[in-house]
Amino acid sequence: MTYLSKPKMHHPDLKANALGFTRRDYEGPVSTLCAGCGHDSISAAIIRACYQLNLQPHRIAKMSGIGCSSKTPSYFLGASHGFNSVHGRMPSVLTGANIANRDLIYLGVSGDGDSASIGLGQFAHSIRRGVNMTYIVENNGVYGLTKGQFSATADKGAKNRRGVPNMDEPIDMVSMALQLGATYVGRSFSGDKDQLVPLIEGALMHKGAAFIDCISPCVAFNNHEGSTKSFDYVREHNEAVNRMDVITGRAPITADYAPGEMELVRQHDGTYLKLKKIATDYDPTDRVAVMNYLQEHKARGEIVTGLLYVDSDADDLHGYLNSIDAPFNTLSDADLVPGAAALAKLNASLR
Repeated sequence: MTYLSKPKMHHPDLKANALGFTRRDYEGPVSTLCAGCGHDSISAAIIRACYQLNLQPHRIAKMSGIGCSSKTPSYFLGASHGFNSVHGRMPSVLTGANIANRDLIYLGVSGDGDSASIGLGQFAHSIRRGVNMTYIVENNGVYGLTKGQFSATADKGAKNRRGVPNMDEPIDMVSMALQLGATYVGRSFSGDKDQLVPLIEGALMHKGAAFIDCISPCVAFNNHEGSTKSFDYVREHNEAVNRMDVITGRAPITADYAPGEMELVRQHDGTYLKLKKIATDYDPTDRVAVMNYLQEHKARGEIVTGLLYVDSDADDLHGYLNSIDAPFNTLSDADLVPGAAALAKLNASLR
């Protein structure tokens, strides 16, 4: 496979963030995916989110498995740590790296084949353990690398390019993530950057297992009439539960206005945020209510998007294990090998 480098020259007035990085500093080589692939839009959203959050590229560790989606980390965050694992095994590789070095920001990118089929068990255990990560599934409902067979997330009744319907029940990864205890759960659409970018920003800032299911139409095999994961179908059936925006930690900004009304709130940078209260009966902090809400709208043929659930007081795997704060590679031999006396004490406690 050939990777085309982007020109190093860029406009001299390209805006820099608070760290002095431009958006180009968060990019990678030119994508080799099909022109118009929704996955490239997700890559662009990740680049924008990291740029806007003022993240240092070298503090991010991006992990992936196998598939079109798992190729995408090559095309963003070129100055970050990266590891492309075997099919379906990204979650365990990410978990091990997270345990060894908690100082990095972990971003796992996978697909519906990589996570909902061969990697379903890996996905489940990483979520239930509360690994501090952002886990993004680029969901197109097909196996793009092997000519478009239905994946495990393909909706029952959806048709392939030849008009043959899928007869199997789909795996809903959002519902699974909620049942498994994910503390930040969202769903978005690759064609809706205004929703997707802040959703990714919120996930990157969240402590605990953050999961985003992003519907990403496959322009080669799953963007036709009869597909339930095409651009047109998702746009027509998208039911957004909230408007997305992220404000990083500064002095509190408050607003008090009634449901159905709109208010302009001045931000720290002098710009204004236009707020409108919608879906007044939707509570993203009630896990059971969220699961019921998703099933009700699924029965209507609607795809619910937005920040679906969040637990702002969540802990992560390190908190559950009471693990050491320092990364393992900073520990001395004395820290790693406590000696024969400590081993004898441990053995005695197990007798």
